[in-house]
Amino acid sequence: MNTLSIAPAPAVSGLADQQLHVRFVLQFAQFRLDVDVQLPGRGVTALFGYSGSGKTTLLRCIAGLERAQDSHLRINGELWQDSRTPFFLPTHKRALGYVFQEASLFAHLSVLDNLLYGFKRIAPAERQVTLEQAVELLGIGHLMARMPGHLSGGERQRVAIARALLTSPKLLLLDEPLAALDQKRKNEILPYLQRLQTQLDIPILYVSHSLDEVVRLADHLVLLDQGAVLASGPVGEVMARMDLPMAQAEDAGVVVEGCVAGHNSAYQLLSLSFPGSTLSVQVAHAAVSIDTPMRFRILARDISLNLERPAHSSILNLLPVTVSGETPADNAAHVLVRLDMHGTPLLARITRYSRDQLGLHVGQQLWAQVKSVALLA
Repeated sequence: MNTLSIAPAPAVSGLADQQLHVRFVLQFAQFRLDVDVQLPGRGVTALFGYSGSGKTTLLRCIAGLERAQDSHLRINGELWQDSRTPFFLPTHKRALGYVFQEASLFAHLSVLDNLLYGFKRIAPAERQVTLEQAVELLGIGHLMARMPGHLSGGERQRVAIARALLTSPKLLLLDEPLAALDQKRKNEILPYLQRLQTQLDIPILYVSHSLDEVVRLADHLVLLDQGAVLASGPVGEVMARMDLPMAQAEDAGVVVEGCVAGHNSAYQLLSLSFPGSTLSVQVAHAAVSIDTPMRFRILARDISLNLERPAHSSILNLLPVTVSGETPADNAAHVLVRLDMHGTPLLARITRYSRDQLGLHVGQQLWAQVKSVALLA
C-alpha cells in the first residue's frame, strides 16, 4: 500500500521548521479570536471546543477566508501570512484542501469527474497525490460512475476528502466532516479518517465538538474556549489534565497509546500493554497482530478504587496506582482523583463518600479496577 507523502515547501529546510506557526487576533462586535500556537507539521491536530469557541473562525483565518487584524501563519517553513510585513497569500494561492460539514460535490458530475475537477488544475509536475492513491486511501473505487445524488452521506464525505487530496495540499482542513451524519454513517467513515492519520505525511487540522472523534483521530489537541486557547499538546497529556473543562464531562477520561501484547481467542479478549510498563489491560476485541500500536481510552467513570487487591472479582483489569491529585467534580457528590500507574496518568470519578471512606490522600497506593467491557479501543 502506497503511503502518501507530500513534501513541505522548499523555501525553508530543517526539522525545526516542520511546524505550523499560527497567530491570529480577530475582533468582531461580540467575539474575539486570540490564538497564538505552534502545532505539529504532520499528523492530525484536533481543534476542540463547544459551539461558539472559535473553531471554525480559526480554520477560516488559516484558509485566508477571514482577514485578521494581527496575524502570522507559516506552514512547514512556508510563509502564508504576516500582518507585520505585511504579507497575505490569497486563499486561491494557498496549497490547502478544505472539507466542510456538507460534502458540496458538483451534483451534475460523476464521482470520477468530481475528483478530476481539482486534479486537472494541478500542473503534472506539482502533483503529489495520484488519482489511484486517493481512491484507494478513501475506499471509493466502486463509486466512480455514480452521481452524488446516489451516494450515502458517508460516501459523499469520502469523495469530498479524496477530491481535496487530489489538489496536492500542504495542509488539509476538515471542518466537522461528520457533524451531518448519523452514528451509523460516522462509524462507516471513521476508519478511513484513521487511515489519513497514519498514511498522510501532511498536517491535518480537524475541527470537532465530539470528544469521541478527537480521541480516535487526533495526535495533538487544541482546546478552545471563547476564542482563546485553554490548552495545546499531545492528546494524551491534555486529556489527563484535571484543570480543564473536559475533565468535568460525563465522558472524561484518559487516552493511552499502548501495544498489542496478546489475544485470547476463546474469550475474544485483547491484551494491551501500557507504554514503558509490563502491565496490561484486557479489552473485549477481535484479534490484532502482536506488537501493533493501538490507542485505548479509559473513562473516569469506569474506574473503581480498592485499598487491597480483590481476591475474587468479575473485573479483569486490576492496576496498581498511586494517588497524585484530586479536584471537585461538576456534581457536588463526586470528586475527580488523578492516579499514576507506572508513569501513565489515569482519572477516576468517585463519590466524596467513597473518597472519605477510603481515606484517600496524595501518595497513597491503591488498586484501580476497570471492566474489560468498558474499555474503548
